[in-house]
This record gives sequence, C-alpha cells and structure tokens, in this order.
Amino acid sequence: MNLKSLFVCISGVAALSAAAALADEYPSKTIEVVTHAGAGGGTDVTTRMMMLRARRELGQDMVVVNKRGGGGAAAMDYYVTLPADGYTILTYTIGHAATMAKGKTQMDLGDMRPIARGTDDPQILMVRCGAYGSAEEFVEAQMEDPISYGTTHVANIDDVSAFMFTTKGGMATPKIVPFDGGGELATQLIAGAVDAAVLNLAEASAQIEAGEICPIVVLADERMAALADVKTAKEMGIPVSFSTVRGFVVHSDTPDEIAEKIEAALVKAMNHTVYQSFLTAVGLDSTSVAGSEVWGNQIGTMVTDMESALKELGFIE
Repeated sequence: MNLKSLFVCISGVAALSAAAALADEYPSKTIEVVTHAGAGGGTDVTTRMMMLRARRELGQDMVVVNKRGGGGAAAMDYYVTLPADGYTILTYTIGHAATMAKGKTQMDLGDMRPIARGTDDPQILMVRCGAYGSAEEFVEAQMEDPISYGTTHVANIDDVSAFMFTTKGGMATPKIVPFDGGGELATQLIAGAVDAAVLNLAEASAQIEAGEICPIVVLADERMAALADVKTAKEMGIPVSFSTVRGFVVHSDTPDEIAEKIEAALVKAMNHTVYQSFLTAVGLDSTSVAGSEVWGNQIGTMVTDMESALKELGFIE
C-alpha cells in the first residue's frame, strides 16, 4: 500500500470513528421539536404525546418550538436553516405537503429524512343521519346535480378531498363552503347549512355517538376499525385516499447513527400504552404508528398527489 492509499484508509477509519463517537454521545442536550400549530391543536397534542415517552427513551429533555404561519411554511423555512445534528426534529403533516406542492416554502423533499409517523387519520365524508340511505345513494345523488360540502380549509386537504372524490367518481363539481373549524362545521352540518362535510373522526365523535351525524364514505385504502361498517371510496371504485397525517422528519444529511437512534426511540415511545391510549381516544389505532420506510413512502406520495390534485383543480399552474 502506498502512502496516499494509507492516508485515505486512515482518514476513512477516523471519520467512521468520529461518527460512531458522535452517535454514542447523542443526545447530550435538549432536543427541540419544531411545529407549526398553536397550543392545543391536533398537531401540537400529537407532538407532545410523542414526547412524553420519547424523552425517556432518549434520556434527554425535549421541548416544542412553535413557528406559525404560511400553512407550515414558516416552520419549514426555519427548519432548513438549522444544523443537521439531530437536535431539532420537524413535525410534518399533510398541510406541509400541500404547502410544499404549491412551492410556498424553501424546503423540498430532498431536504428531509423521514423518521416516524404518529397519526394516520383518514378523511371521512359525513352527512346528517337519515339524509342518505347508503353510500351508493349518496354518490347517485351527486351524478346530475352538485351538493354542498363543508370544509375547514381552502386549497388544502379538505376541499381537495371533496373535489377529487366527486371528480374521480364522475359526479357533479361540489359547492365548497368553508368554516373556521371542525366543531363549527359539525354543528352546521346538523343544522342543514351544508349537505355533507369533510371531517376526521375525532372532530365529530360526539355527534356520531348521539346519532346526529353519520360517516358515509371513508377516503382510505382500508376500512377504519372504529367504522368497520363504513365503505371506503376505493371499495366503490373511486380511487381516492386522503388522510390527515402527522409525523416526524429530520434533515436529510443527519448522520445515519443519529437518525436511526431517533427513529427507534420515537417508534418505541409511540407504541407505548400512553401514546396508544391517546390514539384510541381520538378514534385511531396502532396502525397509525409507522417507521421511516412506510412514512417516507407516504410523504412522497402525499406531495405528488397533492400537487397533481391542486393542478387538476386549478389551484396551481
């Protein structure tokens, strides 16, 4: 071996040793989790529930850093300026995917490394109980004349879900009526202000239990355990699947040893009974929790599908 080759070999061993030492020391200080949501919202609660056990698994404190604005753009633009050392984690949602698809952030898919998914909460089309006799009747009613759909977002997952369901199902283009939040939307659905609503299970659980609101179609690949008798759009031959998902990512160039350590800790934390009880309370189950491979594939699909849907609907060029 010549001197140059020996130097390269020694340098490589030194780099590997340094990376291993860095991973062994990690974490040696507080870990920040960057979110875009206000206190008490679904993203904030999901993040804090994950942290309850993850801080124990990692043996270090974790704190939330809130960066609101721009549908997640402020949080993403802030995150890309931070070091790729594992001491900051970003909570990533379907809203971030929409913002990314619109080109409203400096961050792109190549900047992220998926870590773990925390919730997978399918979009559900809901109606006043008794308004439609079946999912098939609900679809048939929209073939000639449009109905009104209540949503809590514009140019985001809720109205995209309604538009894509009707478009792919060959139905009339719906009338979209936006509301400030899921609670108000559920109330107005009962009052008859809209014919249908795009909601998540937790947003209307009380009204469903009271027999006032009935889920009629789930926009997911498989039926929900909590709504086993409600058909999916795919079962009806309508290829539409959208979920309110929340999970965690780090910088793409975070050292492998550190990223793997974070993933193992977060997945273990979210499989603990504390976090699982939280999922049960919001109508979800253990299938919400997934590791980097599943979560990474879903992120890529989300951004691609959201961009395609927004283009098809004329929200972006």
